Amino acid sequence: MKQSTCAPGADATEPLNDVLARISSELVDVAELIERLEPLLSNDRSTEFLASPDHMRIMQGIDLAVQKTRGLAGFIEGIGGRLDADHLIDITTALNLITLEDMKRRLKASFEAAPSAEVYQKASGDLEFF
Repeated sequence: MKQSTCAPGADATEPLNDVLARISSELVDVAELIERLEPLLSNDRSTEFLASPDHMRIMQGIDLAVQKTRGLAGFIEGIGGRLDADHLIDITTALNLITLEDMKRRLKASFEAAPSAEVYQKASGDLEFF
């Protein structure tokens, strides 16, 4: 399962189980970002919102998105945990498909970064246009 799309002589392969662990971590981070939406939607008007079927569907949809994201994270982590370290892959092409630079950096093997949910929580008041 060794793929290589880099220049001759360069080896950009890495263990697939490490890549899957980083993807799983990103999915957990996405779940945390989604969970932070729930308090914004209740806004101390929970009795009013509980009476609204549309609002309840939105809240249930957010909860389902969190559960699915965490489930996928666990599934990917479970697969990665069963792979041998000698299953190598080159993720260079896949990384080029990602447009969010902070996510791309976190998915690279040699880069350690705080999860975006943590970064955005600390950056309260900052605004990033995209």
